Amino acid sequence: MIFIKNKVLVKLVVPEVDKTYDLFLPTNKKIGNIINLLNTTVTEFTSYEFSKSTSNLLFNARTGHQYSPDDLLLNTDIRNGTILVLLSE
Repeated sequence: MIFIKNKVLVKLVVPEVDKTYDLFLPTNKKIGNIINLLNTTVTEFTSYEFSKSTSNLLFNARTGHQYSPDDLLLNTDIRNGTILVLLSE
């Protein structure tokens, strides 16, 4: 298992552009900040094919749980190996 202090390795699925990414996310940031970071990253990775939006949502692919922008990642069930889905609203 890969471990980097204060980060978790997740798989991010972006159905809108049919892409999947392995990314490290900081555990000390709020989900809203992480969504903004993911928006920017995916937009750049897809050469602006993905629509960067402040209303994109983050879900757990296994449970379907939607993460609140106000939650600290550390206080969620997101751990190494979690599969997340980023959806445009």
